[in-house]
Amino acid sequence: MAKLSLFERRRRRVRTALKARAGGRPRLSVHRSGRHIYAQIIDDAAGRTLASASSLKAGSKAIGANVEAAAAVGKELAEAAKAAGVTTVVFDRGGYLFHGRVKALAEAAREGGLEF
Repeated sequence: MAKLSLFERRRRRVRTALKARAGGRPRLSVHRSGRHIYAQIIDDAAGRTLASASSLKAGSKAIGANVEAAAAVGKELAEAAKAAGVTTVVFDRGGYLFHGRVKALAEAAREGGLEF
């Protein structure tokens, strides 16, 4: 069996820590690609997505994979979360470092009203 990549090891470590302190709160999961950024709020107990936003969606203000697009996605996600009745989440950065696009998305979601 091949060794896990450093990214995969970080992702597993972050997810394990989140499960320990989630306390029944939904999880805000972030995925970053070279062209887009995606975020969704997931209820792990029910196994379903409560709200989502990405720079890929049609009609989105966010275009591309830069910091400005990530901030726009964070604001859109906060609005979608409010509509779904979610105010408190745990932030799952995956294996990504909390810097750049991931940080911009998180700060915009906080400004939009999400607490984490």
